Amino acid sequence: MKASKVAYKPVGLALGALSGVLAGGLFKQVWKKLGHDEDAPDATDEDRSWQEVLLAATLQGAIFAGVKAAVDRAGAAGTRRLTGTWPG
Repeated sequence: MKASKVAYKPVGLALGALSGVLAGGLFKQVWKKLGHDEDAPDATDEDRSWQEVLLAATLQGAIFAGVKAAVDRAGAAGTRRLTGTWPG
């Protein structure tokens, strides 16, 4: 394993945690903008429809994946600018 990849591990972990927090906040804002006053439903929420549960899960997954990719890519690009080496 390359030294740059090993050195980037702690940075990647911290960025992963940050991306989770950012994605969670973004999802809550998007869910409210879609006209839902409540928190997104859980899969086992008996009072919510299949459609609402699946919509929330799909939207949440897409937002989390997009934010994670953006944060990971920015972290790798920043590492390259600082060290001259791509961490991946």
